Amino acid sequence: MEQNKKRVSAILNLIDKGPLKVEGNFTISGPDGKAFELDSANEAFLCVCGHSAKKPFCDGSHKKTFIK
Repeated sequence: MEQNKKRVSAILNLIDKGPLKVEGNFTISGPDGKAFELDSANEAFLCVCGHSAKKPFCDGSHKKTFIK
């Protein structure tokens, strides 16, 4: 049986010494397949440094990790 899936279209932007910014029409799901609730309907900032307490989302911890 074919599942109904919405069209996904996103732009991924790597921010220098910062998070991954995702913009567009997308869903972020955890390992259990459950979708995360997003603060914004079309934008999310994902942790790439591994230090965020809000993984997979960025909480600004990279500012303490990377010397600018």
